[in-house]
Amino acid sequence: MSEMAEVHIVRVFTDEQGLFGNNLGVVLDAAGLDAAAGSKLAADLRFSEVVFVDDVDKAALRIFTPATELPLAGHPLVGTAWLLSRLTGRTVSTLRPAKAAEVTTWAEDERTWIRGRIADAPKWSLVQVADEAKVDMLSVPPGPEYQHHEFWAWVDEQRGIIRARAFAAAMGIDEDEATGSAAMRQVEALRRPLVIRQGWGSEILARPAKAEGWAEIGGRVVGDGMRTVTVGGAA
Repeated sequence: MSEMAEVHIVRVFTDEQGLFGNNLGVVLDAAGLDAAAGSKLAADLRFSEVVFVDDVDKAALRIFTPATELPLAGHPLVGTAWLLSRLTGRTVSTLRPAKAAEVTTWAEDERTWIRGRIADAPKWSLVQVADEAKVDMLSVPPGPEYQHHEFWAWVDEQRGIIRARAFAAAMGIDEDEATGSAAMRQVEALRRPLVIRQGWGSEILARPAKAEGWAEIGGRVVGDGMRTVTVGGAA
């Protein structure tokens, strides 16, 4: 059975001018919608992820790609934290993904931040290449063997700036514009604060948390209005 729903659209990890960023769709009061509806909505919108908020007061939510449900993902959590704070008029300090540890969230320097457990994030194969030009020249996808990989290069190693692109055909995403979970895995691998310039012009800040095995990611978010869509029904 299908029904109409209002989807809030935001862009996460924009640049300083509010350009670029990764599109996200968020449906509130979505407890009655199943996982198949979540993946279908992501595919219909052509977004890498959508979020179903099952309980707004508790910030209980589920995250879907066009192919699967994820325990934790960066841009959906950052975007949902930003949206709920504005819609409810209060500071949302904790998000509760259905299949992951609770996620702390806060605002800092005009960015929305989250702190998540790295083990809950999808595993990414991180492929370092010689320079950012080689990252820019990659085709989409870079090859059939690269189903869930982030390619990256140092732009300025001393300052912790990297250039990255992420490809996730295994999740139904040819290329992701800005990938918070991959940023968490980069922090795990490099063990230092990072500025990640990804996709066409998105920017992710990432750093180790004080607690071992946790990472913090932050970025700018802008709202792009709402859409009325059909959710559920045949794929």
